[in-house]
Amino acid sequence: MIKWRKSSHSGSDYGQCVEVAGLGNAVGIRDSKAAVSRHLVLTSASFASLAERVRQT
Repeated sequence: MIKWRKSSHSGSDYGQCVEVAGLGNAVGIRDSKAAVSRHLVLTSASFASLAERVRQT
């Protein structure tokens, strides 16, 4: 079973956030409003780069 997590910075409205899950050497990203839909999978290195860029903005 995949354990999805959301940022502690997300609001209390559970339907409006991005969730992530560790998938071995990759990271899954999904929209919490469409949890049963498809998700994006990035390598761990690509996700780290994305997260760093988001932090910088």
